[in-house]
Amino acid sequence: MPEFEIQHTTKYIYEGTVRDSANQIILYPIVDDYQEVIRQEVTITGNPNVDVHTDYFGNRIGSFTYTERHNVMVINSRVLVATKHRTLPVNDIFPSHQWEDLKRLQTVVPYIDFLKQEYFDGLGELQEIVHKERKDDDTPYQIVLRFCQYVFDNFEYIKGVTTVDTKLDQIWKMKQGVCQDFAHILIEMLRILQIPARYVSGYICTNSNGMRGEGATHAWVEAFIPDYGWLGIDPTNNCIANDTHVRLAVGRNFSDCSPVKGIYKGSSNHKLVVTVSVDQEALPDNQHQVIEVPIADQVTEFSKNSYQRYMEMIQMQQQQQQQQQEKQLQQ
Repeated sequence: MPEFEIQHTTKYIYEGTVRDSANQIILYPIVDDYQEVIRQEVTITGNPNVDVHTDYFGNRIGSFTYTERHNVMVINSRVLVATKHRTLPVNDIFPSHQWEDLKRLQTVVPYIDFLKQEYFDGLGELQEIVHKERKDDDTPYQIVLRFCQYVFDNFEYIKGVTTVDTKLDQIWKMKQGVCQDFAHILIEMLRILQIPARYVSGYICTNSNGMRGEGATHAWVEAFIPDYGWLGIDPTNNCIANDTHVRLAVGRNFSDCSPVKGIYKGSSNHKLVVTVSVDQEALPDNQHQVIEVPIADQVTEFSKNSYQRYMEMIQMQQQQQQQQQEKQLQQ
């Protein structure tokens, strides 16, 4: 079983002094038959209490509030994870039976959530491509591999042309992006054929240079294969995601799996810097490779998402209630 020591550091640098920073973190690797967390330490500026719960998708979520005034906040996770290699699906067992099994999952929880398609202007064009690429005797496993190859071949990996908020319309038109964009397109292709597909966030940990997403936060896809289970597939690198991929969270899309998100009171401008280093514990000492990749060029602003808008609304309501109470006291 290979072991990987991973350090994930998120640093917020605010333009001015801020306070009441409320945050959600998904930095706790998944624990199951193929992944074990040996130890983990999460440290945060100000040492706030972190409440951890399990969400609908089975991810461990941490929530905390840092109330003191500050102009820098650092969230650091250091974790040692052991992974186990998973055997691959059998390729040629009764394709028709497998497709029938998938049909029965269309009304079954939790697969319903991983079958919903996101509408975008290029959906009709993508549907034509999906049906053209499919062969009559394909198994779901063969489809997953072929669509992974299609995304890898037809989309250009370029950092900085998209953000986590870039819509499918833009990704489809540009045919460019990074790992989360490749994952979202592959998910859409698989769901067109009613193959449950979910977004995965985590890390890719290899000792070979040249893997896209190596040494940084990474994203890929898990597709559900009948008589097998969830198969990890990485369209950014056109490979099976196995024991060199460490999973943090799964969900319908990036929004369900964002490693860190939150709000604060104060200056509206800030800079976000994320670094990830991977130390491959299972290798001999002379073969250890530590990779540190700043990805501030990928994410430099904390864009408003539904969670942030919701929290802002709550804060606004609280402020209005406080103002009303103060007026009543003055009267």
